[in-house]
Amino acid sequence: MKIIILGAGQVGGSLAEHLASEANDITVVDTDGERLRDLGDRLDIRTVQGRGSLPTVLRQAGADDADMLVAVTNSDETNMVACQVAHTLFHTPTKIARVREAAYLTRADLFDNDAIPVDVLISPEQVVTHYIKRLIEHPGALQVIDFAEGKAQLVAVKAYYGGPLVGQQLRQLREHMPNVETRVAAIFRRDRPILPQGDTVIEADDEVFFIAAKANIRAVMSEMRRLDERYKRIVIAGGGQIGERLAEAIESRYQVKIIEMSPARCRYLSDTLDSTVVLQGSASDRDLLLEENIAEADIFLALTNDDEANIMSSLLAKRLGAKKVMTIINNPAYVDLIQGGDIDIAISPQLATIGTLLAHVRRGDIVSVHSLRRGAAEAIEAIAHGDAKSSKVIGKAIRDIGLPPGTTIGAIIRDEEVLIAHDDTVVQAGDHVILFLVDKKHIRDVEKLFHVGLSFF
Repeated sequence: MKIIILGAGQVGGSLAEHLASEANDITVVDTDGERLRDLGDRLDIRTVQGRGSLPTVLRQAGADDADMLVAVTNSDETNMVACQVAHTLFHTPTKIARVREAAYLTRADLFDNDAIPVDVLISPEQVVTHYIKRLIEHPGALQVIDFAEGKAQLVAVKAYYGGPLVGQQLRQLREHMPNVETRVAAIFRRDRPILPQGDTVIEADDEVFFIAAKANIRAVMSEMRRLDERYKRIVIAGGGQIGERLAEAIESRYQVKIIEMSPARCRYLSDTLDSTVVLQGSASDRDLLLEENIAEADIFLALTNDDEANIMSSLLAKRLGAKKVMTIINNPAYVDLIQGGDIDIAISPQLATIGTLLAHVRRGDIVSVHSLRRGAAEAIEAIAHGDAKSSKVIGKAIRDIGLPPGTTIGAIIRDEEVLIAHDDTVVQAGDHVILFLVDKKHIRDVEKLFHVGLSFF
């Protein structure tokens, strides 16, 4: 596939890295020559320096015959204009734009071929807000991913000493929970992936990824670790777009406080939010945190745009008694350094956004793509279309499907029912199939499996 990416920042660079490793023809456009040189040295891609909204620059990047334009510069307006130019002058089939400003996103009539021709809108703030909200709903989880509109969920937990299954084989999960269907999809032990088998023994400190129907998630978590109590009191550091959206989404069910530096922003938040308490000041102010009883907070969320400020305020909040801290980290190099110590969960907006983007870039009937453990593996939701003659999966038992190496099927969602995959489970037309890959180079093979007919090969 021939793809033009506008923007060589964290999102654009990460996307180029993902796609270049899958035999796509990638061109990255940016005004920053140094960034482009860095990307070009590391990846097998073309680079073009210039403003991505200009027709001359798009033509130089190969827009005449591009299959897709992905506009992820830091400017909403540049991204939207680039999609307009690609549609009008080059008839680019698929146009994806990152748009952050809520005033644009609330106007559904603004984005269609008769107005601004954007096929897919990506809002990092919306994606990250939803990601954090799921973590709040599942205390103790390291990652929570929805499949088939939330009917099934994939949850990552760290196995603790004393958990009922720690030190036991995976096959005993069914004996412990005879009435609950679940499957362990992946295990990471000392940063290395292990393909789970029935005789795999769970060790303390393993990161265990399991899939189950949404209603059964908490019961399965209790097998791996002592269950955390449900959160009640939440403190948010940073009243920007993510902080505001998160508070708006959860304030009806939790006691929420926002700490924000800007007096003007505090006034706006006080007028906009219903029951959230808005405090003006610095989240790194020890006296303010003590005054607001930070030791009683179930969770402290550092959501500003400043990585260092987020890290320092989180460390301070944890030292002063906050039970859990989650921190947004924009620099991917920091994420692995800090997660798992005093900071319980480090959230990378780039990785969350990349997963959403990749779902729209994949071929075949791929509904969603999610990075597990900050990109170490992937979970894919695909729909089985066609019939036994035109599909490589329909009508076949899972044991008979030629899955690529390191790939497993974890579950099948059929209508409203979540079926945990077994060797004799037969795939039917319309099934949502959840697959796990520990080697991303086989993603193209998975796409081929779910492509109907022979035209793909």
